[in-house]
Amino acid sequence: MKHTIYFNAAQKMSELQEKSIDIVVTSPPYPMIEMWDEIMGNQNPEIRTALESNKPRMAFELMHQELDKVWSECWRVLKDGSFLCINIGDATRNINGEFSLYNNNARIILACEKLGFTNLPNILWRKATNAPNKFMGSGMLPCGAYVTLEHEWILIFRKGGKRVYKTATEKGARRDSSFFWEERNIWFSDVWEIKGVKQTIDKAPSRERNASYPLELPYRLINMYSQKGDIVLDPFMGFGTTAIAAIICERNSVGYEIDRQLKPLLKSIIESVDVIKANSIIYDRYVKHLSFVEERLKLKKEVKYNNSFLDCRVMTGQETELTFHYIDEVNLTAESDYLEFDSFYLTNRKLQDIPIAEKGTLFIMRS
Repeated sequence: MKHTIYFNAAQKMSELQEKSIDIVVTSPPYPMIEMWDEIMGNQNPEIRTALESNKPRMAFELMHQELDKVWSECWRVLKDGSFLCINIGDATRNINGEFSLYNNNARIILACEKLGFTNLPNILWRKATNAPNKFMGSGMLPCGAYVTLEHEWILIFRKGGKRVYKTATEKGARRDSSFFWEERNIWFSDVWEIKGVKQTIDKAPSRERNASYPLELPYRLINMYSQKGDIVLDPFMGFGTTAIAAIICERNSVGYEIDRQLKPLLKSIIESVDVIKANSIIYDRYVKHLSFVEERLKLKKEVKYNNSFLDCRVMTGQETELTFHYIDEVNLTAESDYLEFDSFYLTNRKLQDIPIAEKGTLFIMRS
């Protein structure tokens, strides 16, 4: 599988051909979240002027107009029947004494529907928190406190109608990319409870914080809405979480990152990811399924089918050709004003043949 990261603005993804991408999974800068003011202001100086002039609604709209350009490019490069998945949070902000909510999710839905995307049922991501205070404002007094936002949105859009599988190869790849019955019941719920990730950065010269989402989010979405061998696009690459998820899922990937100062850090992150941790995600899925089957059989409930590739029982006939492959290695193949690397897999080894503690790193340079 091939993976490329371009260090350009995603408002014009000229390196990508029309209808060349199978799925977009991304988390853009959140308009009206203060940490993104500088980056958004650099895209359009009028944004900075609006904020300095205490015109938050104007700034909000101008920020989204910059994102609109990216969604338009996503429409251009996506194949018919492909998905656009956007993780976005709404914003609260106090400007000039006026505390208000800014509905980023609703604004993005309007923009994407205007382009022609169909908005499918969305997912509410409820982030677990240990914060003792569940409100903002004046403590125990009525009419002066505000609820705390503890959720974000995962917006699901499709370009055109359902994906068509014409050839035997396409149909086989789809069956090979299936998921377990019990995973479907969790993944296709409209509420996900997944712990967020820490947003501090020790070595980023241009940012004090980032908006990385947990690996579980793109990992689920890529499995749900694409198949092995597909091309995954993230127009807001950040620290490469989507690319790593694509590698684990046996997909190709393309990413765009506007902040060129992140290139050394991105490269470092990629080269230091542990193959044990990456492969354990695959291994854990397998072990959880075996436990599910064991518990179901104890209750004398039926598990009707058999998957010979994984040597286990499965619930439906659609799961019988599901396969997992451990990552062997990933090699950096080009470094210029972009990063390019290839991922390799152990396609002739079964899960039980490979010790989960096998040494190595996910990203290994060939000599």
